[in-house]
Amino acid sequence: MSDISPIPDDYPRLCPYLCVDGAAAAIEFYASVLGATERMRLAGPGGTVAHAELALGDSVLMLSDEFPEMGAVSPASVGGSPVTISLYVEDVDATYDRALAAGATAVRPVADQFYGDRSGQFTDPFGHRWSIASRVEQVPPQEMAARMSAMGGD
Repeated sequence: MSDISPIPDDYPRLCPYLCVDGAAAAIEFYASVLGATERMRLAGPGGTVAHAELALGDSVLMLSDEFPEMGAVSPASVGGSPVTISLYVEDVDATYDRALAAGATAVRPVADQFYGDRSGQFTDPFGHRWSIASRVEQVPPQEMAARMSAMGGD
Protein backbone atom coordinates (compact mmCIF):
# COMPACT_ATOMS: atom_id res chain seq x y z
CA MET A 1 0.00 0.00 0.00
CA SER A 2 1.12 3.53 -0.73
CA ASP A 3 1.59 6.10 2.02
CA ILE A 4 -0.06 8.68 -0.23
CA SER A 5 -3.69 9.46 0.63
CA PRO A 6 -6.00 9.32 -2.39
CA ILE A 7 -7.71 12.46 -1.01
CA PRO A 8 -5.10 15.16 -0.29
CA ASP A 9 -5.24 16.61 3.22
CA ASP A 10 -5.14 20.21 1.97
CA TYR A 11 -8.11 19.88 -0.42
CA PRO A 12 -11.82 19.54 0.36
CA ARG A 13 -13.65 16.58 -1.13
CA LEU A 14 -15.36 18.75 -3.76
CA CYS A 15 -13.63 21.58 -5.65
CA PRO A 16 -15.54 23.44 -8.37
CA TYR A 17 -13.46 24.01 -11.51
CA LEU A 18 -14.39 27.06 -13.60
CA CYS A 19 -13.30 27.76 -17.13
CA VAL A 20 -13.33 31.48 -17.85
CA ASP A 21 -12.52 33.83 -20.68
CA GLY A 22 -10.02 35.99 -18.80
CA ALA A 23 -8.78 33.90 -15.86
CA ALA A 24 -6.37 36.53 -14.54
CA ALA A 25 -9.21 39.08 -14.34
CA ALA A 26 -11.47 36.44 -12.76
CA ILE A 27 -8.87 35.79 -10.06
CA GLU A 28 -8.82 39.52 -9.28
CA PHE A 29 -12.65 39.63 -9.21
CA TYR A 30 -12.94 36.64 -6.85
CA ALA A 31 -10.24 38.09 -4.59
CA SER A 32 -11.74 41.58 -4.37
CA VAL A 33 -15.41 40.56 -4.23
CA LEU A 34 -15.37 37.20 -2.42
CA GLY A 35 -12.15 37.49 -0.42
CA ALA A 36 -10.47 34.59 -2.23
CA THR A 37 -6.74 34.13 -1.83
CA GLU A 38 -4.58 32.66 -4.55
CA ARG A 39 -2.99 29.32 -3.60
CA MET A 40 -1.17 28.75 -6.88
CA ARG A 41 -1.14 29.61 -10.58
CA LEU A 42 0.38 27.83 -13.59
CA ALA A 43 1.08 30.01 -16.62
CA GLY A 44 -0.20 28.84 -19.97
CA PRO A 45 0.73 29.84 -23.50
CA GLY A 46 0.46 33.50 -24.47
CA GLY A 47 -0.07 34.78 -20.92
CA THR A 48 -3.06 32.55 -20.22
CA VAL A 49 -3.72 30.76 -16.96
CA ALA A 50 -3.42 27.00 -17.44
CA HIS A 51 -4.54 26.27 -13.88
CA ALA A 52 -5.07 28.29 -10.71
CA GLU A 53 -6.37 27.50 -7.25
CA LEU A 54 -8.09 29.95 -4.95
CA ALA A 55 -8.92 29.46 -1.27
CA LEU A 56 -12.30 30.65 -0.02
CA GLY A 57 -12.35 29.76 3.67
CA ASP A 58 -12.07 25.98 3.83
CA SER A 59 -13.00 25.59 0.13
CA VAL A 60 -10.88 25.52 -3.01
CA LEU A 61 -11.99 27.00 -6.32
CA MET A 62 -9.98 25.88 -9.34
CA LEU A 63 -10.02 27.73 -12.64
CA SER A 64 -8.33 28.21 -15.98
CA ASP A 65 -8.62 30.18 -19.15
CA GLU A 66 -10.50 28.71 -22.09
CA PHE A 67 -8.69 26.06 -24.11
CA PRO A 68 -11.31 25.11 -26.75
CA GLU A 69 -8.93 22.68 -28.44
CA MET A 70 -9.03 20.66 -25.21
CA GLY A 71 -12.79 21.04 -24.70
CA ALA A 72 -12.36 23.68 -21.99
CA VAL A 73 -14.83 26.47 -22.80
CA SER A 74 -16.38 29.21 -20.71
CA PRO A 75 -20.08 30.08 -20.27
CA ALA A 76 -19.53 32.92 -22.76
CA SER A 77 -18.66 30.37 -25.46
CA VAL A 78 -21.68 28.14 -24.85
CA GLY A 79 -24.38 30.71 -24.14
CA GLY A 80 -24.35 30.64 -20.33
CA SER A 81 -24.09 28.12 -17.54
CA PRO A 82 -26.84 26.00 -15.94
CA VAL A 83 -24.75 25.74 -12.75
CA THR A 84 -25.11 27.99 -9.70
CA ILE A 85 -22.24 28.11 -7.20
CA SER A 86 -23.41 28.61 -3.61
CA LEU A 87 -21.14 30.40 -1.15
CA TYR A 88 -21.69 31.44 2.45
CA VAL A 89 -20.12 34.81 3.26
CA GLU A 90 -19.82 36.94 6.40
CA ASP A 91 -21.85 39.87 5.05
CA VAL A 92 -24.08 39.00 2.12
CA ASP A 93 -25.25 42.58 1.54
CA ALA A 94 -21.73 44.01 1.34
CA THR A 95 -20.52 41.12 -0.84
CA TYR A 96 -23.47 41.52 -3.22
CA ASP A 97 -22.83 45.26 -3.50
CA ARG A 98 -19.10 44.66 -4.18
CA ALA A 99 -19.99 42.14 -6.88
CA LEU A 100 -22.30 44.55 -8.70
CA ALA A 101 -19.79 47.39 -8.37
CA ALA A 102 -17.12 45.11 -9.88
CA GLY A 103 -19.22 44.31 -12.96
CA ALA A 104 -21.49 41.43 -11.91
CA THR A 105 -25.10 41.35 -13.13
CA ALA A 106 -27.91 41.11 -10.58
CA VAL A 107 -30.02 37.95 -10.83
CA ARG A 108 -31.91 38.03 -7.53
CA PRO A 109 -31.57 40.85 -4.97
CA VAL A 110 -30.53 40.04 -1.41
CA ALA A 111 -33.48 39.16 0.81
CA ASP A 112 -34.32 37.11 3.90
CA GLN A 113 -35.37 33.56 2.99
CA PHE A 114 -37.83 31.23 4.76
CA TYR A 115 -35.07 28.69 5.43
CA GLY A 116 -33.00 31.06 7.57
CA ASP A 117 -30.53 32.56 5.12
CA ARG A 118 -30.28 36.07 3.77
CA SER A 119 -29.24 35.51 0.16
CA GLY A 120 -28.99 36.89 -3.34
CA GLN A 121 -27.68 35.86 -6.73
CA PHE A 122 -25.51 37.44 -9.39
CA THR A 123 -23.76 36.43 -12.58
CA ASP A 124 -20.08 37.33 -12.50
CA PRO A 125 -18.48 39.14 -15.46
CA PHE A 126 -17.25 35.76 -16.74
CA GLY A 127 -20.69 34.15 -16.99
CA HIS A 128 -20.76 32.09 -13.79
CA ARG A 129 -23.83 32.36 -11.55
CA TRP A 130 -23.31 32.72 -7.79
CA SER A 131 -25.75 32.40 -4.93
CA ILE A 132 -24.30 34.06 -1.85
CA ALA A 133 -25.78 33.84 1.61
CA SER A 134 -25.31 34.59 5.29
CA ARG A 135 -27.19 32.51 7.86
CA VAL A 136 -29.40 34.82 9.93
CA GLU A 137 -31.71 32.33 11.64
CA GLN A 138 -31.43 28.67 12.62
CA VAL A 139 -34.65 27.09 11.27
CA PRO A 140 -35.45 23.49 12.23
CA PRO A 141 -36.55 21.26 9.30
CA GLN A 142 -40.19 21.05 10.48
CA GLU A 143 -40.45 24.84 10.74
CA MET A 144 -38.81 25.19 7.32
CA ALA A 145 -41.40 22.82 5.84
CA ALA A 146 -44.24 24.73 7.53
CA ARG A 147 -42.94 28.05 6.20
CA MET A 148 -42.61 26.63 2.70
CA SER A 149 -46.14 25.24 2.89
CA ALA A 150 -47.48 28.60 4.05
CA MET A 151 -45.89 30.16 0.94
CA GLY A 152 -47.82 27.69 -1.24
CA GLY A 153 -44.79 25.55 -1.94
CA ASP A 154 -46.01 22.14 -0.79
